[in-house]
Amino acid sequence: MFSTIEYTVTAIVCLISAIVIQRIFSKEKLRGADKKAIHGIKWFGLAIFVWGLGALVNLIMVEGLQWPSTNKILIYFGVLVSLANSLFILLSLPSIEHPQKPGIVVRLVQRFSVREFIGLFCGVLGMITFVFIASSYGNPEISNNFIWLIDIPISILVAISLLYELNKAFVGRQMRFMYLPTFALFVLIVIAVCHRMIPQDRVLQFIDQQFWGVLGSITAISFKFLFILLFSILLYSWKFLSEKEQQQSLAQKLEIQKAKLEKEKEQLLLANESHLDTIKTLKNNLKTIKATSKIELSERQKEVLGYLAYYGSYKSYTEIAQEMHISTDGFQTHIHQIKKMLNISGTGGKEQLIAFAKANSFLQYTSLKDDT
Repeated sequence: MFSTIEYTVTAIVCLISAIVIQRIFSKEKLRGADKKAIHGIKWFGLAIFVWGLGALVNLIMVEGLQWPSTNKILIYFGVLVSLANSLFILLSLPSIEHPQKPGIVVRLVQRFSVREFIGLFCGVLGMITFVFIASSYGNPEISNNFIWLIDIPISILVAISLLYELNKAFVGRQMRFMYLPTFALFVLIVIAVCHRMIPQDRVLQFIDQQFWGVLGSITAISFKFLFILLFSILLYSWKFLSEKEQQQSLAQKLEIQKAKLEKEKEQLLLANESHLDTIKTLKNNLKTIKATSKIELSERQKEVLGYLAYYGSYKSYTEIAQEMHISTDGFQTHIHQIKKMLNISGTGGKEQLIAFAKANSFLQYTSLKDDT
């Protein structure tokens, strides 16, 4: 009766959970989530599916075909189901993300590709299983507990690795309160393993048979339920953390873009100021040019500038006036008027007039030849 309840509840819960998990895997895959993380969802889903499938087959064989639960074929099948479950859990462990160094089992799994690890796992345990089956099949002296010895070391190893990785993951997600249920899962797995390993005839010397059967069924159901619960919590905490990390990543990107735009803005402001200075200088030059172009000099003033351009570098105003055969006062009067018109004042006025005269070719207004 207890085994029937165990098989029924396990089959219903595990198969439904596996379907839900695989749908989550499909949605996350379409959404473009991290492949490493969603492959972990796939392997967890397959591990739960194997539990449900094994329970369903046992239910059909025991209740439908009236096979005894101690039938060796059912025991062999149960061992294969447990080994397949351990394989899928091992493949899912690398996807449990945490900031600390992964355990030795996870590092061992990561050294191989999925196909290589499955081949290695099936090859090694296949040979061991073959030896156990060959030595126990048809031999009534070998108990079912001996057959379960194939799976027990693997189950213990998987339980310890799962406990380590789950605890590190929950710590990384600031969920230390999950230590207790994780440890409870490990204890339940150990109890379930011991229930398989210890011969029933020896236990009955100390414990009531009904209590031993109830303990086995409750433990088997409880650790599967707790496993599904912990995985669901881990899955949704991973999804929440992933969305939070995406939001933080988006905020960081926006901050980087903001800083970049501010830097470009500063560069544009500096460039704009530089352009404004250039424009201002050009405007001033343009005003000077316009002002110069509007100056209308008399023929005599142009001749004065021409003589100044020719003799100005090495003769004084008096000497230049003598060359022009005009008075010094008259010459200086013309110079004063030209300076006023060109807005030239202060020291260096003579040099500015000479440069202006040469630049505008005023020598052509004289009878002199430009030999300078």
